[in-house]
Amino acid sequence: MPDPRFFTKSAPKTLAEIAHLAGAVVPAGTTPEQLFTDVAPLHTATATDLTFFDNKKYLEAFALSQAGVCLTSQELADKAPAPAGMTVLLCKEPYKSYALVAQAFYPNQQPTGAHHPRAIIDPTATIGAHTDIAAGAVIEAGAQIGAHCTIAPNAVIGKNVIIGDHSTIGANASITHAIIGAHCVIYAGARIGQAGFGFAFDPDRPVKVPQLGRVVIEDYVEVGANSTIDRGASRDTIIRRAVMIDNQVHIAHNVEIGSNAIIVAQVGISGSTSIGSYAQLAGQAGLTGHLNIGKGAKIAAGSGVMRDVAAGEAVGGSPAQPMRDWLRQVAALKKLS
Repeated sequence: MPDPRFFTKSAPKTLAEIAHLAGAVVPAGTTPEQLFTDVAPLHTATATDLTFFDNKKYLEAFALSQAGVCLTSQELADKAPAPAGMTVLLCKEPYKSYALVAQAFYPNQQPTGAHHPRAIIDPTATIGAHTDIAAGAVIEAGAQIGAHCTIAPNAVIGKNVIIGDHSTIGANASITHAIIGAHCVIYAGARIGQAGFGFAFDPDRPVKVPQLGRVVIEDYVEVGANSTIDRGASRDTIIRRAVMIDNQVHIAHNVEIGSNAIIVAQVGISGSTSIGSYAQLAGQAGLTGHLNIGKGAKIAAGSGVMRDVAAGEAVGGSPAQPMRDWLRQVAALKKLS
């Protein structure tokens, strides 16, 4: 059960409400008005809880679960008959359906428009209605922050930065030279818009190249804690709609990431590389500069990518190569050892 000191639960939901949220149909012979009070894992759920089952590894837990209602697929429901007393709601994507129901049970707290007296807001900044600004936050000259936003303690919003409606900026995050869309979440400690790592070699000392671009982040993007996104050198660094960026990721200048891409923790993307829509980069993958990673490409954890990756291609290893080749080489090395 989520700790009520940190998570605020909404009112109980009827079976009919849950089915509507999950995109399921209430089974015949059940009570649509039956109430459920919480969400829980298979092994701890009780008769008033909702759970989900989408992985055959947890077949035994499903069979023994005491949950009152479970979201699962037709395939898994047929293979794992529910215990007596459990209502099974059939969904095409049980995990996604669970996420939608869980959001309804635990909605995000809505900002109220409170501005803490210890926040520093330049008089030329524009703050939308119902936007919260916490203690120690700094909003610099010309910044534009939309409605229903949350600016957490000690966040710094630089000069002329634009942030869209319903966005959240985490504690100690700093944003400069950036335009950020609506419904974005920038987690604590993220650094967006600092100068990229660009310089010309010289026998005396490196000559810094002015970084004259911006960071442009479209709607519904999340940037994880302590991640960094450099502004462009001569053009913008662009993060397209609904990209999910995990913690401690580095994105260099002029990078463009296509919509719905997923970038997992500690990935490093060098300058001027393009990542296609729906690409998936697993943890600690490293990409050299000026690459093209195609739509839907998959890069395995710890890979070192030094060449373009075609759309839909899966690669792994360092240097990265087609996944099948890499797995064969790993197997061969194991036999040799």
